[in-house]
Amino acid sequence: MSQTADAPARHHARWVVAALCTGTLLSALNSGMVAVALSTLRREFGVDVATVTWVISVFYLTSAVLQPVMGRLADRYGPRRVFAIGMWTVALAGALGPFAPNLVVLCAVRVLLAIGTATAFPSAAAMLRAVAATSGGNATKMIGRIQLVDTSSAAIGPVLGGLLIVAFGWPAIFWINIPLAALALVSTGILAPRDAPRTRVPLRRTLGEADLPGVTLFVVAVATLLVFLLELADDPPWFLLPVIAAAVALFGWHELRAATPFIDLRLLAANTPLVRVYALFILANLVFYGALFGIPQYLEDHAGYRTDLIGVLLLPLAAFNVVTAPLVERLIDRSGLQRTLVIGLGALTVGALALPLLGASTAAWAVLAATAAVGIPYVFVLVSITQSLYVAAPSEHVGQAAGLFQTARSLGCIGAAVVVGLSFSGGTDPADWLVLATATVGLAVATLVVALAWRPRRTISAQVHPNPPDPAK
Repeated sequence: MSQTADAPARHHARWVVAALCTGTLLSALNSGMVAVALSTLRREFGVDVATVTWVISVFYLTSAVLQPVMGRLADRYGPRRVFAIGMWTVALAGALGPFAPNLVVLCAVRVLLAIGTATAFPSAAAMLRAVAATSGGNATKMIGRIQLVDTSSAAIGPVLGGLLIVAFGWPAIFWINIPLAALALVSTGILAPRDAPRTRVPLRRTLGEADLPGVTLFVVAVATLLVFLLELADDPPWFLLPVIAAAVALFGWHELRAATPFIDLRLLAANTPLVRVYALFILANLVFYGALFGIPQYLEDHAGYRTDLIGVLLLPLAAFNVVTAPLVERLIDRSGLQRTLVIGLGALTVGALALPLLGASTAAWAVLAATAAVGIPYVFVLVSITQSLYVAAPSEHVGQAAGLFQTARSLGCIGAAVVVGLSFSGGTDPADWLVLATATVGLAVATLVVALAWRPRRTISAQVHPNPPDPAK
């Protein structure tokens, strides 16, 4: 292909990436919007902090188990088709959410929303293979741009959610999904490549290969553990402990025997550096999302901030991603992944020390300083851990490792919701905030200790695979 012919193809590829982003950003956007809606939802449905965290937990639990399944469906039945079905599902959830009569129904709608958004990233990654082939671009770099936009949308979510809630009430954070999903459908319908012809495969066979028994046992284990943890502050249901133990044991037994396991335990057992990446990612997300889910409730309940202003004050948590990410990549090139990761985690630990100070002052400048102190170093951690994943994962298992990486993120988000629920079990006064802030600082220190003490078996350098396999595969 000539250079002059390449230019239009590359230009078209950028528009395709932009179109796909309209769908892939919906997961992070909805997470940001619901973060500033938690206090409103508590008042609307008359529930406590621990109970309202299920709105977060069911979303991330669904996302954790469905990402690999949706990737398999996209490969089998066409990524554009699966992407479109997902956007229609998002629109349906947006239409049903405002009419939820209680929190149980609202959680069910959030599950539906998670099903729809879970199709977006695996389908987009699969479509980019065809885009890269025609444009001469790099599919991995395109996927990296989508991930950066998705993470940055976490900064927009609280701002948009706050404005919508103040202007139109909490149902608006569901209504907004309808035009956004329509935009994704139209833009990808015009710009995204059509699905190539595929051999017809029965859906039953595809679902059978998705290890549904393993997925079920995973959900039972995590959901039961959540019920137990969220009731610890009041009346711990000790009878659930043997249920949790049995579900975990059965899950491990089944996964070691499954032909296509949901979580390949043998892969993890043979690759300690990969396990380290997942452990650090879970811990880092506990810190970041603990701040994202905790600060809005504290500011609204204790300090009396309006929801729209809270969204603006949360902006520094993710607003610096686009500016900071290139600087982090240069630091990795010069100093290596391990050193950059430690620098980021050290800065995140220092930044987390600003959170307890909000117990003394909730002035706008103090909140902005605290959210920036957590948000800026988190970019260092996110970029370096993501690149560490591609170094630690065997080249023949990069796709599988990338899917588990998204599962690790979801588990970190669920854990953060639990930490917030337990910390605020007695209320959202400064004393309760100090409990959450202290726990967050402790988690940040634990993450840094793990990074320093648990050295990878092989050196993680600045060099990633020259041509890493496409994560969608």
